[in-house]
Amino acid sequence: MERKTAKDFAPEVMALFDHYVHGAIDRRGFLDAAARFAVGGVTASMLLEALSPNFAQAQQVKPDDPALKTDYVEYATRGGYGKVRGYLARPAQSTGPLPAVLVVHENRGLNPHIEDVTRRLALEGYLALAPDALYPLGGYPGNEDMARELFQQLDQRKTREDFVSLALAFRAHDLGNGKLGVVGFCYGGAIANFLATKLPDLNAAVPFYGTQPPLEDVPAIRAPLLIHYADQDEKVNAGATRYDAALVNAGKKYQSYVYPGTLHGFHNDTTPRYDERAARLAWQRTLDFFAQHLRT
Repeated sequence: MERKTAKDFAPEVMALFDHYVHGAIDRRGFLDAAARFAVGGVTASMLLEALSPNFAQAQQVKPDDPALKTDYVEYATRGGYGKVRGYLARPAQSTGPLPAVLVVHENRGLNPHIEDVTRRLALEGYLALAPDALYPLGGYPGNEDMARELFQQLDQRKTREDFVSLALAFRAHDLGNGKLGVVGFCYGGAIANFLATKLPDLNAAVPFYGTQPPLEDVPAIRAPLLIHYADQDEKVNAGATRYDAALVNAGKKYQSYVYPGTLHGFHNDTTPRYDERAARLAWQRTLDFFAQHLRT
């Protein structure tokens, strides 16, 4: 099947899809608004289907790849919901302590795409754990619409406490080398920024197009940051300049990149918002960054 790109859709349709993904409009709202762009035998429903994730097409690492060991694990947490379930992946033939990386999902919970990203990191020699914020509500439901609806029911205060507690526990994993990084996408990017303000022993944080933490919390950051922004991402980018200035003023170590011509979600290769060139570059920078700060 030919992979669609953002150029195959009207910019207005891509903007509608962004609103839909982030819960600003529901499915009916998207379909009603997109109807005027449905021409030539294409319906609004067909537009939405073409824009929605195709997990099978995008999968890069098979779940049963013999080079990996994977499992679902549970952690007891403090101050939040009390328990978190996650997807753990590591190299099958690892002979020594491994650097640990938390992989934090978008606003749909632990879906197949994030599991695939976790396996990609494990193939690079990391102990990678992707927690499911939706676990207290039954976990990722296997449907993106249902997942978004569930996500809105989370008590984010409890969820964030769970992430802090889980990160501390995972950093001390028996197979770890004592160093911890975090990479997150969209909602997960915001969590990566958040964890950088809460964990003085975090060794590296990589937010992909995530909203920034409160500027008054920036002085608490100790971890070096690698920040990835999409070029055409008005909501997230609104706080980027102030965040950069706060990081500079506080003397923090960070790198910040804006990828020209890209949309929010450009690293997610399951939808047409994916930009292969930018995604590959951002991912290589991420791997280099983790190698620098987690392996030495």
